[in-house]
Amino acid sequence: MKISANSIILIKIGTSSITGGGGSIDPDSIKRLAHEIFLLTRRNIRPVLVSSGAIKAGMEKLGIRKRPAKLATLQACAAAGQSALMEIYNFIFQMYKIPVAQILVTRDDFRSRDRFMNIRSTIHSLLSLGCLPIINENDTVATEEIKFGENDTLSAIAAAAVGAELLINLSDVDGLYTSDPKTDPEARLIPIVTKITPEITALGGSSAGDMGSGGMRTKLKAALIAVSSGVNMVIAGAAEEDIITRICSGGACGTLFAAAGKPLSPKKCWMAFAAKTDGSLTVNMNAEQRIINGTSLLPVGVTKVEGIFDSGDPVDIKNENGTVFAKGTVYYSSDELKRIMGRHTAEIKATLGYKHYDEAVHHNNMVLTGDYLLRSKK
Repeated sequence: MKISANSIILIKIGTSSITGGGGSIDPDSIKRLAHEIFLLTRRNIRPVLVSSGAIKAGMEKLGIRKRPAKLATLQACAAAGQSALMEIYNFIFQMYKIPVAQILVTRDDFRSRDRFMNIRSTIHSLLSLGCLPIINENDTVATEEIKFGENDTLSAIAAAAVGAELLINLSDVDGLYTSDPKTDPEARLIPIVTKITPEITALGGSSAGDMGSGGMRTKLKAALIAVSSGVNMVIAGAAEEDIITRICSGGACGTLFAAAGKPLSPKKCWMAFAAKTDGSLTVNMNAEQRIINGTSLLPVGVTKVEGIFDSGDPVDIKNENGTVFAKGTVYYSSDELKRIMGRHTAEIKATLGYKHYDEAVHHNNMVLTGDYLLRSKK
């Protein structure tokens, strides 16, 4: 696909791709990346970069050879390496007179809708000033509960947040194959994926490089986020010559995941992929089918309320088997829903003494998740 002027594209580059295949951050790899980004700006294309590598840079700085297993040590490496990595980026992009800005985020930064939109506004402001935003997970403060764990997911959520036309996921793999090309000589590169089906997700492996934390499985998860949000995504090899330029000029490179014909709204994208829920509603079979068919959830369909949440908070919606199949923002608090669950709409006022809404969750404030979202995109 050819990218037009004024489009935003997001480029994600992994740790293995900026180490040049070796064990250290490779300035030459970053120089090649910078040159391609410079060429994009000459075409009035607005790039955003998601870069891994802070932990690796910190390991070098602290003399640690093997990636630590303890979270606290990883955080220490990130603290030591984040400034070192940005110094390299700043020095190299200065040669092209492109100012850079660092944006560090955690999962918690995307939890609230307001903060999600604030990140979007900041990135758009930087782009309007001719600056290159460089995003990374804030590994220095991230914990198990709030960390993304890999930049594939982060890049997809960021691409959706800023309304990017294209996400280029650069890695040490050059696309999605029919099987593992390292072990199967008959493996074939899949040039384009128009629908992410369970069969496609099954092609994702679980391996990751020694220096990184992702793998094909996380890239396919990122692809689902991207295409569901109206963002095209390409997985391609970072080592290929002029790879970004060729992709943005319409060249056939790597695997293209085509954006959905009916993308999720920014609000539903946030809800499906970024929001952290504070509780859950279990619904009966009839309510489950109605939700899948696109209708609202009424209190009569709720059979169980878990967690503590207020009106307007996001919650998981489970079926009778305990499977989360949707998310939504509730009209009533957990205490209120415990009192009116299983009751008909006409009984709400008599039970609570008031009735603000007929619905527990309106269909405009609800989105299918997981395999259910995949089915809805067919």
